[in-house]
Amino acid sequence: MKKNLLFRSFAALLLLAGATSIHAENVAPKHAITHEDVWLMKRIGAPLVSPDGKWAVFSVTDPAYDSKSQWSDLWLKSLVDDTPARRLTFSKSAESGLNWSPDSRQLAFVAKRDGDEAAQIYLLDLAAGGGEAQRLTHLTLGARQPKWSPDGKQILFVSDIYPGNADEEAVKKSAKEHADKKTSARSYESFPPRFFDKWLDEKKVRLFVTEAKPGAVARDVLSHTKLARLSGFGGAQSDDGQLLDAVWTPDGKAIVFSASSNRDQAARAAVYSQIYLLALGGGEAQAISHDTHSYSHLKFSSDGKTLFFLSDLNTPGKIYDLHRLASLPWPADNQAPTILTPALDRSIDHFALPEGSQRVFFTYEHAGLEQLHSIAYAGGAVRDESSPASGTITSLSAGGKALVGAWEAASSPAEIYAFDHGPKRLTSFNTDKAASIDWLPAEHFWFKTADGRQIHNMLIKPPGFNPKKKYPLLSVIHGGAASMWRDQFVLRWNYHLLAQPGYVVLLTDYKGSTGYGEEFARSIQFDPLRGPGDELNQAVDEAIKKYPFIDGSRLAAAGASYGGHLANWLQATTTRYKAIVSHAGEMDLVMQWGTSDSVFGREVNSGGPVWGNLPVWREQSPVMQAGNHDKGTGFKTPILITVGELDYRVPINNALMNFATQQRLGVPSKLIVFPDENHWILKGENSRFFYSQLHAWLAKWL
Repeated sequence: MKKNLLFRSFAALLLLAGATSIHAENVAPKHAITHEDVWLMKRIGAPLVSPDGKWAVFSVTDPAYDSKSQWSDLWLKSLVDDTPARRLTFSKSAESGLNWSPDSRQLAFVAKRDGDEAAQIYLLDLAAGGGEAQRLTHLTLGARQPKWSPDGKQILFVSDIYPGNADEEAVKKSAKEHADKKTSARSYESFPPRFFDKWLDEKKVRLFVTEAKPGAVARDVLSHTKLARLSGFGGAQSDDGQLLDAVWTPDGKAIVFSASSNRDQAARAAVYSQIYLLALGGGEAQAISHDTHSYSHLKFSSDGKTLFFLSDLNTPGKIYDLHRLASLPWPADNQAPTILTPALDRSIDHFALPEGSQRVFFTYEHAGLEQLHSIAYAGGAVRDESSPASGTITSLSAGGKALVGAWEAASSPAEIYAFDHGPKRLTSFNTDKAASIDWLPAEHFWFKTADGRQIHNMLIKPPGFNPKKKYPLLSVIHGGAASMWRDQFVLRWNYHLLAQPGYVVLLTDYKGSTGYGEEFARSIQFDPLRGPGDELNQAVDEAIKKYPFIDGSRLAAAGASYGGHLANWLQATTTRYKAIVSHAGEMDLVMQWGTSDSVFGREVNSGGPVWGNLPVWREQSPVMQAGNHDKGTGFKTPILITVGELDYRVPINNALMNFATQQRLGVPSKLIVFPDENHWILKGENSRFFYSQLHAWLAKWL
């Protein structure tokens, strides 16, 4: 009997061991992140909640290395049950500008489909089960930013005209004349002539209204106004042209919008955006705000009694202002806007207005995170709401009582989340792929500078991390400078892909970064590179002291845009790094002032115009440190210089000067030019090549 019992116990152990072995074989080992993992991760757009709070619609891009094989479609997720999201559209061209009809039955969006010369507005009837979207507009210069009227009968949108055009026939005629011109010359009499990677043209941005049914004729409701005829009139510049932040008034009889009237002064003054009211029955646009602040992100409360928006003070002589939450009672009666968050020393990013709560929910940047907070309509104390402990809420939308957004972290690509009853993940587009990657969450740490400033950092460890080993350190420098490193899954400088060959990546929010208050962001005024560079070096020292697995003899630094400026500064002023990578980095502050697409802010930052003989223009230009080469203080570190030929924010002349300087001084250097890229490297194969060259450069010198 005992013998049989022992046998059965032994057999059971064998079976258990076998089952464990089989289970272990079925669990795929995690792998180090690859460029394919990063590039082919599905990209989740900002969700938009239906007015009844029952649905969220959002875009999902299925990327490909060949852009012709890439798909981007709209998906719909129920907010009242756990049914999986379903796909709404099936087309390669992306949809944008989503807007629900007030009854939550139809969806307006912008797309460029077969036969469209320019992007147009389409309507999708979800109450009828979806089907094919119908094109609403047929405008020569396209349409964007659709907004349904409160009664659901009309749609407000943004389009363009050429100077002097009175109707669509005139626009069509002007467009043909431009297409038939025998010269390619461009002519300018105002600043700026270009933006990021585009030369600007003479088109004028306008507001249009049309009935919400195919075949209706749209009418320009803005061109007749004195405001629109001002030489400085315009909206915020974007990749798709100028944008006008516009909403319907609650009674549907007028439009409220923000616009600039002094864009023609951009080379010599701060450009500001005021709030205007335009009655659809005709007449002039009436100014609601009367100052030199800037207002954006206009939203009415669900009861129509309050207009909320973000406010920037445009403080004279300062380089940065917080985005503050503000409001006006409606109808407005010549009152000044009320700042609801005067005591909050942080810049608000996204906000939303769920029904019935009488609270505004919002996110703001802080120490690598964006979490959820709220404040009463009347202002008062800011309340922290339930948020994920890490990562970044990258968008926020409300409808009915529902509150939905997108959340991501450095090791958790974006998914859609509900936030009205605490964070709840609603989609799983990337969860399985993310689970198969060997990556660790970002680690946070702080240190105090010699002058008492608290500096926040994140540390990224490589795959297969072993704390007993020694790893080279790569300090990666963010752009901006009015930005911060976020605990976020990023495409262009993916933290884990940079760390993949076996580097510890250090991400430091040097002074000038956002997320630490207004004074911190302003502290680089008159000190654009030296002060931040010193803090980056201190951060490296602190990381070496704090983490014994960092090999302090093998250091590198890399950055893009303002991060590229600082990478150039480090290369010019220290020899502690074994390798430098600089993408879109300036070499000469004076040259950058004269060739970039923005100038006035650079003057404010340096204390005055370039001809004022102010020391910062020369003393903090990397190229002007070349005379120290023979003194052993800089311009000796091997440097990889990369640039997009279509970059008009940090034009290619900076990279050419950089390479010329290195070659003149005999510094090991390599220049890579991407002819079809702008400020960023956005094409799949170019991105893969960039990462391969960066990794090869670091491997060669580390």
